[in-house]
Amino acid sequence: MTTGVRRRMGVEERRQQLIAVALELFSHRSPDEVSIDEIAGAAGISRPLVYHYFPGKRSLYEAALRKAAEDLAARFEEPREGPLGARLLRVMGRFFDFVDEHGPGFAALMRGGPAVGSSTTNALIDSVRQAAYEQILAHLGVSAPSARLQLVVRSWVSLAESTALLWLDGRRVPRAELELQLVHDFAALAAVSAAYDEEMGDVLRGIIASEPPDGPFAELVERLVALAPLPQGSA
Repeated sequence: MTTGVRRRMGVEERRQQLIAVALELFSHRSPDEVSIDEIAGAAGISRPLVYHYFPGKRSLYEAALRKAAEDLAARFEEPREGPLGARLLRVMGRFFDFVDEHGPGFAALMRGGPAVGSSTTNALIDSVRQAAYEQILAHLGVSAPSARLQLVVRSWVSLAESTALLWLDGRRVPRAELELQLVHDFAALAAVSAAYDEEMGDVLRGIIASEPPDGPFAELVERLVALAPLPQGSA
């Protein structure tokens, strides 16, 4: 007969386990509502042992949120191949996967609160936004964006974030529709800006040139044309 022996974890392995346990609990409740006792119980260790690996509650929360922020930022990475519309749609799919899996934790991270309102976690939030911003510019092939293009991209990143937060409150709009709508929103923001700025016009023309007839940007044009009233006298 064999006897089960619990394997002793190394320091870094235990730290990573505690971070993973904390993130799992954050996926169901806000970090402010999760206690160290709960994390210790879920990890199968004592409360004092948690403090052996993390000096305080905030340090564990910050480590867990740093891991989540890195994961979220990575969702915006996409091979720079193929039409931009299809790329953005895949990015939005992965972004909403994260939001769906880590709803309360995502909301707490983005909205702030006593457990996540430190300068460290605020910097984590900014790092996610900056990573998304840089990824979109890379997809556009622009290394020195104009002021208007910066506004378009940063406004769109902010819109994706706020849309996800609102969607979490009841999930009243089908997720797939929101993902497509956000891709359309990017095209709309770029088009409006292009109407005021020639450089943005060049960016928009580059986007359109690579867009296939069945792509998401082409679908937006079809939807807008369908909304336009027919001229009087036409059949």
